[in-house]
This record gives sequence, structure tokens and C-alpha cells, in this order.
Amino acid sequence: MARPASALRGHILESALHLFASGGYEATSLHDIATAVGCSKASLLYHFTSKDAILTELLTPAGEGLAALDTQLAPLDGREAAEAAVIGYVDLAMRFRREIKILFADIPGMTAHPAMGSIPGTVERLLDALAGRSTRTRDVVAAQMVLGAVFLAGASDVDVPAQELRDEMIRASLRTLRPDPGPERD
Repeated sequence: MARPASALRGHILESALHLFASGGYEATSLHDIATAVGCSKASLLYHFTSKDAILTELLTPAGEGLAALDTQLAPLDGREAAEAAVIGYVDLAMRFRREIKILFADIPGMTAHPAMGSIPGTVERLLDALAGRSTRTRDVVAAQMVLGAVFLAGASDVDVPAQELRDEMIRASLRTLRPDPGPERD
């Protein structure tokens, strides 16, 4: 019995996400995806014109989530901006863990992908929010560390319950952004 087109499309996306995250985008062929789905390559190509089109559809929701976070953070300042940025960014990292693995496996190639579009500018604004809109060196460096650490933790296969991982990522990020007062340096 044939599957409804929408169900097949969803299965193609889920299988591709799994294969791209576990074996890498470049190493995964359309044939691999079709085999995992249990359909012909022609059926797969009916739904998606290319492997690149599949990747674009997989990465678009993460980009939209980041854009929504950017909009939410825009009116915030200082500590409020930093805390909202941490929580929002960690939540995105938890929601899109497999997509982050795909990005992490080939950062240079993935950042050049058309689906990434306005992501670099959005990430710059996220860094600004994480730093609490501060330009002090220690705040900017701490924001960069949090951005990288959350990205890495999101891509990891650590064997920790999701809620516990989320809570610890938020706590560690906030600690990094709120260090003990020390000598002021710029």
C-alpha cells in the first residue's frame, strides 16, 4: 500500500536528518536516503529536486527559530538581554540538536549554504545580546564562549536527560556571563 505523499515527504526528511547527522551531509547520497525510507530514488526526487533541497528544508526551521529569537531580543538590554538570549539560544540548541550536528560536521561548507542566508548577521546580534549589549572585552569574550559552548553541547551525544542538559547549559552559560567581579579591563 502506498503512503500518502505528505507522510512520505516527512519520512524522507526524518531519514535524511538522521543520516546527515550521523554520517555527514557530504557522505550521504540520495540513494542512501531512498534506501532508508524504503522508496525509489525517483519517488524521493518527486518530493525534493536534490539533496541540497532536502538540506535547505531541514535547516530552514532552525534559521526561522533563530530569527524569531533575534526579534524577541531586539528590545532588551543589559542583564535582561543576556538572560533571555541564553534561555532562547539553549532552547534552540536543544530543539535542533541533529541540525547542529550537520552544521558542526562541516562548518565552512554549511555556513556558505544558501539556507544559512542571514544567519551570520543574526548570530552577531545574538552575541551582542549575550554580552548584555556591552562592548567590554570580558563581556564580548564571555558571550563568544557561551555561543560556542552551547553549540558544542547541542551537537554532543552526552548521555544526560534532555531537561537536565538544558538546565545545566543555562546555568553554566549564565555563570560564564556573570563572572565574579574582578579588575575592570577593556
